[in-house]
Amino acid sequence: MIKRRQFLRGLTALGGSYVLTGYGQSSSGSAGASPDGTTIPSASSIIDKTGATWTVVKGVIYRNGRTVGNTYSVSLLLWYGGKMWHIGTGGQFYVCNDLDQWLPCSDPRVDVAATPGTFYGINGHHDYTYTPAQLVSILKGMGVTTYRVGCSDDPSQVNAVVKLAQAFQSNGISLFVLINQGIYDSVGNLFSSESAAYNRGLQAAMTVANALKPYGVTLYECGNELTRQVQTVLDFTNAGTKAIDFNNANWPVMRGAMRGMIDGVKTVQPSAKCGINFCVADIGAADALWDGMQPDGTGGYPKVRWDITTWHNYEVYGNLFNIGIDGAGPGFDLPTYCKARYGVPFMVTEWNTGPEKSQAYRANYITTTLGNFYQARKTHNVQSVMYFILDSGNNTFGVMTNGAALNPPYSAFTSFVASNPDR
Repeated sequence: MIKRRQFLRGLTALGGSYVLTGYGQSSSGSAGASPDGTTIPSASSIIDKTGATWTVVKGVIYRNGRTVGNTYSVSLLLWYGGKMWHIGTGGQFYVCNDLDQWLPCSDPRVDVAATPGTFYGINGHHDYTYTPAQLVSILKGMGVTTYRVGCSDDPSQVNAVVKLAQAFQSNGISLFVLINQGIYDSVGNLFSSESAAYNRGLQAAMTVANALKPYGVTLYECGNELTRQVQTVLDFTNAGTKAIDFNNANWPVMRGAMRGMIDGVKTVQPSAKCGINFCVADIGAADALWDGMQPDGTGGYPKVRWDITTWHNYEVYGNLFNIGIDGAGPGFDLPTYCKARYGVPFMVTEWNTGPEKSQAYRANYITTTLGNFYQARKTHNVQSVMYFILDSGNNTFGVMTNGAALNPPYSAFTSFVASNPDR
């Protein structure tokens, strides 16, 4: 999770509470937008959430009378999930990003159902005082089937996670391991080059994967919120929908660390699945990494290709299915975008409301948010959603403290799981 100071940087204090200014809220102009799923043809024009009018004339796409990117022979323009999509020559779908570039994708309207069995998840720490057996009992009592825990390649951390893996393997609980290697060297300085970051990521991931492979661990997350470090994002209040929101000079180091971790896992476990996580609405970063681009728009660099798209979605960032673009602009359906753009399962590996909220508020948020996620698992390829966190050591985030249920959040979580089976 982004540190508390950064977490609130996109907020403006108002009357003792916080009002969202940089993330997640839709503009008032969205009420006049065309219905979701409108196409040309059969409509003659489409109005987006900003009030702009889109048309197609002789196969070329126009917005308010001006061309948008480079298009030709367009047979269908689609308004769906808060984004514009079109079919170009040869039947290829494209989506328009916030820089008016058309990026290749699949048809966003096609429902994709996630494989059942790992949907309900929760985060924990490798240094909990709970024994592995106690954790198994707690998680089974909650109906949790995926447990996310982070570790570096430090032997004490790896050994703690190995003990968890040993206990979980025979109890039907998937361990989702965050390889907590970042963009800094051993003394806290940014790596000097992409290759230095790659080599360190490779080493760390191979160590972790070698230790866990014997115990059935096959799911890894390669780095934590690397797009939201002081050295990688230019302004924490930007939603991240544009590649230019990110630091061009330091981009290769981040890319190298990610590539190294993925390659390290695959060297040890070729069939393992690797995720890269993003925050807020960082599709600008995800697209650039996926396509081998720099934030300045230059291309031809190594591509980062992951098996699972993973995302962090705290309430302050906005509704994941209608998350705002820069400047608190109109929202779009982020999992739909990722489903069509990257074609791999989607996981929410951290989600919660803010630490300042009451327990009653948190319980209601859990019920409502789980409901939204649960509905999307059959259409948006949402494989798993992992609540942050099991035990935070206080009343801020967890659903348990020192082995005792923290209610009503704990009851809200367990009641929802019991009433909504993962099948």
